[in-house]
Amino acid sequence: MIEDIKRRALHRTRIIEGQLRAIERMIDDEDYCVDIITLSLAVQKSLGSLNKLLVENHLRTHVSHQYEEGGDAREAAVAELLRLFELSNNRG
Repeated sequence: MIEDIKRRALHRTRIIEGQLRAIERMIDDEDYCVDIITLSLAVQKSLGSLNKLLVENHLRTHVSHQYEEGGDAREAAVAELLRLFELSNNRG
């Protein structure tokens, strides 16, 4: 993994972990539902940011190597990216 992306991804996961703990406390304390939902939506946005970092790393490392190899490796990279795109669109 590219060191800068790894550092940023780990930072993002720690933020998400803290947000999830806060949601758990809010539910346990029976806080106002809209406040819980607002934080839940923030977690979803944070997960999107994490996914973007992971895709960037994948493109800069694995996919670029697969493209350089050509042939079946290149086709596998394209198929993999199409699956990710499909997953992303199905979660909308």
